[in-house]
Amino acid sequence: MLERAKKVIDGGIAARLHLGAQLYLSRDGATVADLALGEAREGVAMRPDTLMLWMSSIKPITAVAIAQQWERGKLELDDPVARHIPEFAAGGKDRVTIRHVLTHTGGFPGAVLSWSADPWEKIIAALCASPIAPGWIPGERMGYHVASGWYALAEIVRRLDGRAYSQYVREEIFEPLGMRDTWLGMPAERHREYAADERIAPMHFSTGFSKPIPHNYSFWCDSAEALAVCRPGGSARGPIRELGRFYEAMLAGGGGIIRPQTVAAISARHVVGMRDHTFGYPLDRGLGVVIDSKQYCNAATWFGNRCSRRTWGHSGYVSSTGFVDPEHKVVVALVFNGMLESQEGRHDARIISTLDAVYSELGIE
Repeated sequence: MLERAKKVIDGGIAARLHLGAQLYLSRDGATVADLALGEAREGVAMRPDTLMLWMSSIKPITAVAIAQQWERGKLELDDPVARHIPEFAAGGKDRVTIRHVLTHTGGFPGAVLSWSADPWEKIIAALCASPIAPGWIPGERMGYHVASGWYALAEIVRRLDGRAYSQYVREEIFEPLGMRDTWLGMPAERHREYAADERIAPMHFSTGFSKPIPHNYSFWCDSAEALAVCRPGGSARGPIRELGRFYEAMLAGGGGIIRPQTVAAISARHVVGMRDHTFGYPLDRGLGVVIDSKQYCNAATWFGNRCSRRTWGHSGYVSSTGFVDPEHKVVVALVFNGMLESQEGRHDARIISTLDAVYSELGIE
């Protein structure tokens, strides 16, 4: 099954774009393919249960964590963030709402670094002290908040619930959905168990012209210190099939962790045709997710050329994607362990070609 998609991925291995990949596909809740191709690292075969770095493909998890608080009556989407984090109002951010943060229209995209070794409290303090971007009116301009918005949302969840955010998502989302090998902040003892079984794959840097090598950025390697980091917008690790389980739950109406009406609210178009000033092209956005935007340009074709207009999900920095296509009842989760930095065009080509091959083999034109 999926011979065309395998050919694309194998071609990328031969071209030294990545050492390996995982691809998960289901239709109407039934698994069609759970593939592991190539190597997790040099000399170690990729397995379906290898833990991979998902990057920003984790972002919809935070959206669901916020949605759970909404369902429980602990917040409203149009609450100012400062209602739940009073110190966030500093620097002109008092009018920024939770909805603004979920749609990347809040106006503080560069407030904190994407990755940091600082304690959670220090990061939140820096986020709160940061001013709104000059001239930004919340809700009237969009720019991808790669890290800052997700710290704000996760801190709201933490303050309303009382548990550390890493514990919250583990107990309220991952475990109920059977995502037992997915982590946002992995305990040292679990790291030892996974490492002993060679199940943790580092992210690799790939120029496309030489053999991919383990990335030298410490947070993207496979050390216990790297995996202990909880960064809600991008540090999740797990087999990509478990991201598929998340989207299968959404396809089934929320999988018992949120209601069908809430899934509909998350996946509705809340921002349409607005130019993202971080990416430089338009995207349609739901609440913490991207809705199919291929009509705008090739760079906005996050989920391939053949998905339906109702498709929604999120991608991770030049390495991964996950989404659900409700019209065709299709769920896809895909991750490469070679990061094509400064070569987004080559990454776009490999991911779109893989996704289009998947749809072709499903007979969807």
